[in-house]
Amino acid sequence: MALGALNEGVISPKKKIYDTGSISIPNPYFPDKKSVFYDWKAHGWVDMRKALAVSCDVYFYEIGGGFGGQKGLGIKKIGEYARMFGLGRKTGIDLNGEKKGTVPSPELKRKKLKNAIWRIGDTYNASIGQGSFQVTPIQMAVYAATLANGGKILRPHLIKSASGDDFMKRKIDIPNRYFQIVKEGMRMAVLDGTASGLNISSVKIAAKTGTAEIGTSKKYVNSWVIGFLPYDNPKIAFAIVLEKGPAKNLVGALYAARQLFDWMAFNAPEYFK
Repeated sequence: MALGALNEGVISPKKKIYDTGSISIPNPYFPDKKSVFYDWKAHGWVDMRKALAVSCDVYFYEIGGGFGGQKGLGIKKIGEYARMFGLGRKTGIDLNGEKKGTVPSPELKRKKLKNAIWRIGDTYNASIGQGSFQVTPIQMAVYAATLANGGKILRPHLIKSASGDDFMKRKIDIPNRYFQIVKEGMRMAVLDGTASGLNISSVKIAAKTGTAEIGTSKKYVNSWVIGFLPYDNPKIAFAIVLEKGPAKNLVGALYAARQLFDWMAFNAPEYFK
């Protein structure tokens, strides 16, 4: 979302958006009421780097669907950039049964819900990875690697090394300075944001947390964290998900990641160099 907005000129990375904890738009069914889209907390003024660091939903609602004077990418462009980064398609890993996931679109909604209308709220949900977005952990690990290396999409393997065209699939044509902004936001998430549990002395990590709601139940969520390390010279990309954890525990995947990296620091420090 951040890279798409930068590349399309939707927003400057330094422009700040004020987050009161939600945004409200007219309800198409009840004109006297508002449709409210909540953030997980009020963040105040945030620019792009901080929005990434603190997981500011309102910021991404606005640059995704637009709000007030802020232009949005729109669902068509959101879909284009999601597919550009490998979502909605198989990674090609050498395992049977890989799933390609789902990228939301008006066409998909009409197909599944009998000609249902795509509304701005659907775009807001898609802007924060909710709605009908479906991804796999391996897709997100490849995606984290793509962020770390400046746009090169790799084909993952279960062997120690691979070479040739089969390994390096393609390069995304987005300026490196935009990738740098996103990476700085992910590093800020570790230093003073939602991924601060990974702020360890043995290696500099960049990360992004996520919380995926499961169906209509409010009891459980999928807790996510993706990222890469070392920050200054990335060698490892990771994606960890804690499936169907308690809704109140938003740091399950982060906790698991911390255990992993603490173990590596003691038992395999060579991977941090």
